Amino acid sequence: MTAEPSWVTGPTEPPLLEITIGRALDEAAAKWGAELALISPQQGVRWTWADLARKADDLAAGLKRLGLEKGERIGVWSPNCAEWTLTQFAAARLGLVLVTINPAYRLSEVEYTLNKVGVKALVCAERFKTSDYAGMVETLAPELAASTPGALDAARLPSLKAVIQIGGAPRPGWLGFEAVAAPATDAERAEIGRIGATLDP
Repeated sequence: MTAEPSWVTGPTEPPLLEITIGRALDEAAAKWGAELALISPQQGVRWTWADLARKADDLAAGLKRLGLEKGERIGVWSPNCAEWTLTQFAAARLGLVLVTINPAYRLSEVEYTLNKVGVKALVCAERFKTSDYAGMVETLAPELAASTPGALDAARLPSLKAVIQIGGAPRPGWLGFEAVAAPATDAERAEIGRIGATLDP
C-alpha cells in the first residue's frame, strides 16, 4: 500500500485580512476609540483603543530613538502585562521582529535565545515568581552596570545594545520602560505612520 499525498485546508470564509497588525490597530482605534481595549487589573490599567494606539506609537518612537530599524529583533521577557502588549504593537509599527522569550527560561536558555536570533533590544520584567530576570541579564552582561543606557557592549551578548526594564527600582545601565515610552512628538508620530505605511502588503 502506497501513501498518497494529502492536502487539507481550513475554512476560507471570512477571508484573511490583507493588512498589517499596525494598520489593524489603527482601524480598531478609529472604530472603537473610546471603548476598552486592554484591562490589567493587577496593574490598575484600563486603556481604550485610542489609548492603546497612542501608547504604541509613543513606544515605537522611543524604540526608533534607540536606533532600532525595520527587520531588527526586539525581545520581550516578561509575564503577561500591559507593557508586553505595547511592545508587541510598537514592534509591529516599526517592522521589528518580536522575539517572545519563555518566562520559565533559565540562564543558559536565555543566553542561547538572545544570541541565536540576534536580539538588539530586550524589554524585561525585573522578576517573576522564582525567576530573577534582571539578575540573569546582569550575569550574562556584567558590562551593563558601567555602560551608557542603550549602548551596551557585552562580550557574551554581542548583538544586545539596550535593556529596557519593566517596573522596579532603577538599575545602572538599564533604560526605564516609561522613559522609552515617553510621549512622542508630532514629527515622530508622522514618521511612525510613514514607516507603518511602507509595511503594508
